[in-house]
Amino acid sequence: MPGPRLTGLGTGLFAAAAMLLASGLALAAGSSVLVYGLLFLPVSVLTALWVRPADLFAAPVAVPIAFAVGLAPLAESESGLAGHAVGVVTALAVHAGWLYAGTAVAVALVMARKVRMVRRRAAASARGKGRPPG
Repeated sequence: MPGPRLTGLGTGLFAAAAMLLASGLALAAGSSVLVYGLLFLPVSVLTALWVRPADLFAAPVAVPIAFAVGLAPLAESESGLAGHAVGVVTALAVHAGWLYAGTAVAVALVMARKVRMVRRRAAASARGKGRPPG
């Protein structure tokens, strides 16, 4: 697969930065969580495709964390830290559909990549067994 090969940490940083950018675009569109959710889906896809094979399972973990990080600027809240935390938790609960959809996409892509890797490894191993030594 062409494209960047992100480590587990790089995957999390990429997804969080992309979702912060998405929240900025959503704020520019009038604080639209619809825009934010729609931008979350391609970020989930890219995160799952760009993670390196050794860190495949970091993508489904990083994606929901990035969703929450990016949602923080969009959350309606009372004044103070506690009020803002309540606003973020409420926004996560109200917009859980986007969170589940993006996470499911990342999980599906990671699992497909893992199955493909296992099949390739098994095929290579089967080819290697048929050869005479030397």
